[in-house]
This record gives sequence, structure tokens and C-alpha cells, in this order.
Amino acid sequence: MTTVVEYSGSGDPARSLALMWRTAERPSRGAKPALTVARIVRAAIDVADGEGLVALSMRRVADQLGVGTMSLYTHVPGKGELLDLMLDTVYGETERPDMDGRPWRERLDQVARANLALYSRHPWLLHVATTRPPLGPNLIAKYDYELRAVADAGLAEIEMDAVLSLVLQYVHGAARVSVEKSQAERQTGMTDNDWWMAHQPFLAKIGDAAKYPLATAVGSAAGAAFDGTIDPGFAFEFGLSRLLDGIEVFVNRSADHPSRPGP
Repeated sequence: MTTVVEYSGSGDPARSLALMWRTAERPSRGAKPALTVARIVRAAIDVADGEGLVALSMRRVADQLGVGTMSLYTHVPGKGELLDLMLDTVYGETERPDMDGRPWRERLDQVARANLALYSRHPWLLHVATTRPPLGPNLIAKYDYELRAVADAGLAEIEMDAVLSLVLQYVHGAARVSVEKSQAERQTGMTDNDWWMAHQPFLAKIGDAAKYPLATAVGSAAGAAFDGTIDPGFAFEFGLSRLLDGIEVFVNRSADHPSRPGP
């Protein structure tokens, strides 16, 4: 599947915000079932889920809905605003169980897994740059909920934001590895194990274990353990545990030195 990078916040901010907060809904006219912002956004998400962002266009979404392209512009001014709406809509999907009575580490673990599941359902999210996030109701509710994971950990407000960002950035990278592995297998028709076995005979002939002892030993052990180059599930679990270990050290240090300057 061809990939493309899109940027949130590329549309008219005022119009995106009005649409996300549903202050600019227009009634639909005609004999066809009512065309609404929600229907348009749902169709766009379906296109992106099935065909990737490279296929996303106002015309393709109109085809998905069985309407003329110009009818979409009555409700959504363009692709930039549509992408913001798509993002805010899927941000409303993450699971948000009650956090009361649970330790902060368990809460952060749950936040990480909920976001990994979101990327798994909507791999196109990995190809949207969100340094200018769509400030819709679902994103703000998601941010508020996820901050509660560390609300009682004794951190300053900027530290709470930084810890959450650290976890979410880790999940983004881990999800990319998992999605790319799945896509590589679909596009090539070759599993990681197939790929590894195809390379083994040649590597056995040219490999120099004496020159590269660590690469030989560790690479062979990993290949045997994972039937390929990497197991995204193992990598996610290992990395998340080590990340939370590091955050725990930071939280404990914050408790011991609450007035320390800087990071």
C-alpha cells in the first residue's frame, strides 16, 4: 500500500473548529437520505481504513456515498477540514475505563494499549502529522482523560504533559513497526520467516562470525526466537515495561525532590 503524509490543521481553523464542535451543521435537501457531516466523515474514515490516505479525496468520498462531489462542499469545505474531522472522530474511540483506585503505572499502561489498538484499527493515523492537532471535543476529552493517569503522581503540570507525550510517542513508533510488518507480508506475499530462510543460505556462506561476533550471535538468537527479524508484540511489551520503569524512577525522584529545577 502506497503511503503519504498529510498534516492536520491544514484547513481553515475557524471552519474546522465550527465543524468539529458542530456549530455549523447545514440541513440537507433532496430525495436522497440526508447528507450530514457525520456521514461524510464516516465514509472518509472507511476509505482511509480500506485504501490508505493516498486514496482519500473529496471525489473518492463522494463515490463512497453515492453522491456528487460538489454536494460534499455544502457540508465540508475541503480535504484539510475533512482530515481534522476524521482525526477527532476516531480519537473518540479509545477505551476509557474508570481510573479511580488504580496506580498511575497501571493507568499509563492502559492508555498505551488503548492507543496501540487505535492505530491497529486505523493505520492511516500513522501517516498524519499532528504537531498542530485538531482541537475538537474528542481530542480534548481524550487528552483530559489520559492526563488523569498521572494526575496524582506528584508531577508538575508540564511534567504531566511531557510524560503523557513520551508514552504516546513510544506507542506511535511501536505501532508503525507492527503495521509495516503486516503490510510488508501482504504486499510481498512472504512472511518474515520466509524472508529470513531465503537469506540464511547466502549469509551462512559470506558471514564472518569472527569479524562480527555480536551481530552473529544476537542476530541468530533473535531470528530463531522471532522467526524473522522482529516480533512487534514482544518489542512493544518489552519497551513499554522499560519506559514505565524509567518514568517510575522520575516520579520517585519528584517525590523526593519536589522543588528541583528542570528535568
